[in-house]
Amino acid sequence: MGRFLFICSIFILISNIAFSEVRSLKNTKVNVRLGPSKNYPVKFVYEKKYLPVVIIDEHYNWRKVKDYDNDTGWVHISQLSKIKTTVTTKDNKVVYSSPSIYSKPKVKLEIYQVLIIKKCNQGWCEIRNSKTNGWVRKEHLWAINEHKINIK
Repeated sequence: MGRFLFICSIFILISNIAFSEVRSLKNTKVNVRLGPSKNYPVKFVYEKKYLPVVIIDEHYNWRKVKDYDNDTGWVHISQLSKIKTTVTTKDNKVVYSSPSIYSKPKVKLEIYQVLIIKKCNQGWCEIRNSKTNGWVRKEHLWAINEHKINIK
């Protein structure tokens, strides 16, 4: 019995890791529903294109997602993009011209600003959005280390 429980817990752990994938919103307006169907009511609406979300469950063509505020709900797979994005987790974090604190600072970012990830290395990610581009420390970005986003 103990061996069976151990094998079941390993299976659950592996399947949770598989679901823990970061995606971004494909459109500016995305309905988030209470359940995995259009028959369920809209819980809230995301109004930010490229907002990153973590997939925590799936049901056919629907994905249960969680955002940086820990809000959850169901989104149709057609509303999700594979473009890797993130948001800043702290206010006034600096974007640098290269991956070093000794390089030229370019701009300070506001908290929860959506950024497209170009690539990441050991401690830095090269990012861009409509206002800026450059390098930011990974520790100031949401879902980078937790979900092991590795973009070369």
